[in-house]
Amino acid sequence: MSETTTLEGLKGAMDGAAEAAPAEPKLDKFGRAYATGKRKDAVARVWIKPGSGRISINGRELERYFARPVLRMILNQPLVVTSREKQYDITCTVTGGGLSGQAGAIRHGISKALTYYEPALRGALKKEGFLTRDSRTVERKKYGKAKARRSFQFSKR
Repeated sequence: MSETTTLEGLKGAMDGAAEAAPAEPKLDKFGRAYATGKRKDAVARVWIKPGSGRISINGRELERYFARPVLRMILNQPLVVTSREKQYDITCTVTGGGLSGQAGAIRHGISKALTYYEPALRGALKKEGFLTRDSRTVERKKYGKAKARRSFQFSKR
């Protein structure tokens, strides 16, 4: 029997493969990382590049677009977890959904773009759950119902 058929041999082969291929950053010709984030019906396109920490969404500043502090906090979570608050300029275009869904979509896009720019950050972002797409959406309305599940009011007469 060869050494690779034993468990120790397989484990050694896997360790060597993981060390041999460090992840390369995925950047465009302008030196930016691009990612798409989604949440509910909102879709966000996110570009990050080294800078002073400026965030613009649909051409507006973060404070003007998201007036509620909770939404700004959601958006900044990936940067806080990775300690990169003032290191990247972030440009986003977001469409669809409401403000809460848009904030979640931008957070998802920022997390993915950070892993494309710095692959070493993937572990920290994955542990916090920022790379997982929250697939919950609004349930569709069914025929014969007032809403998705609500029936019309019953009347005996």
